[in-house]
Amino acid sequence: MDSPRHALTVDNVIFGLDDGELKVLTVKYGEGKSSGRWALPGDWLQSQETLEQAASRVLLDRTGVKDIYLEQLHTFSALDRHPGERIITVAFYALVRSDAHVLSEGHDNMEARWVNVRETPGLIYDHSEILDIALARLKHKVRHEPIGFNLLPEKFTLLELQRLYEAILDTKLDKPNFRRKMMKMNLLVSTDEKQSGVSYRAANLYRFDRKVYNELTEQGFVFEV
Repeated sequence: MDSPRHALTVDNVIFGLDDGELKVLTVKYGEGKSSGRWALPGDWLQSQETLEQAASRVLLDRTGVKDIYLEQLHTFSALDRHPGERIITVAFYALVRSDAHVLSEGHDNMEARWVNVRETPGLIYDHSEILDIALARLKHKVRHEPIGFNLLPEKFTLLELQRLYEAILDTKLDKPNFRRKMMKMNLLVSTDEKQSGVSYRAANLYRFDRKVYNELTEQGFVFEV
């Protein structure tokens, strides 16, 4: 029997919200066989690190993004997922504000760019499949857990919150119905402040109730569109 031979990598699906648009972080290789092609940020698993440590290192080394909670998504082990050799990858995903981090070139002179999740360039290998599974997980998550702490500023409007849900679910939501559901959960706290520096009528600002947010995350709920 042949001895098993395979390599292990990590790939990260990083979602961000930018002006009501759901985006994903992509990188373009600057050298090697994949030079000039777009991909999800990833790298080999080193011998002295866990998968979680590797995923965090990739963000820092490749893009300059750090201190982000990463959740394990799925393991991809198709025999033909990578040409030439057997490579298994463990994918992680996270939610961040896409305007809160300055992207930088990694040690391979990789270009990092936020792109609309539904307008991504052709990604290498099975990265499009990884993105599709991550997006499906996110859609399920938004229907059963509160989402927003890492995607919205500390203070936000109800319209910004609704645009977040619309961007993830890729559908238009009824404004009165959405706001009624949000208020019914007792998840939002009024800051008694309004938007500033806008040319239209300033809207009220809200923040999340951390205790209720954590309780709903643990208990779950069903958000009907």
